[in-house]
Amino acid sequence: MPTTPTYGSSSLLESDSQRHLVKEVRSHEVAIAELNNLPASRAVYQRNGNLFFRTTVQKATALEQKQVDMVKSKLQILSSS
Repeated sequence: MPTTPTYGSSSLLESDSQRHLVKEVRSHEVAIAELNNLPASRAVYQRNGNLFFRTTVQKATALEQKQVDMVKSKLQILSSS
């Protein structure tokens, strides 16, 4: 019966969560870049839970930047532990 090597499950979970956080950061950065290409007078819809609310480009960009900062801090905490 062949045996499979066992790896530390915690290290696999950490790398998987780090990969997920990096993808999330990239997603928010793409959203910021797309919002920066819109004219300031353009109204955009921002998702909040399961609902979409109409807002300005500046407010949507600020929220996306706040989310990027939050995810980056989580990633930094995960990397340091």
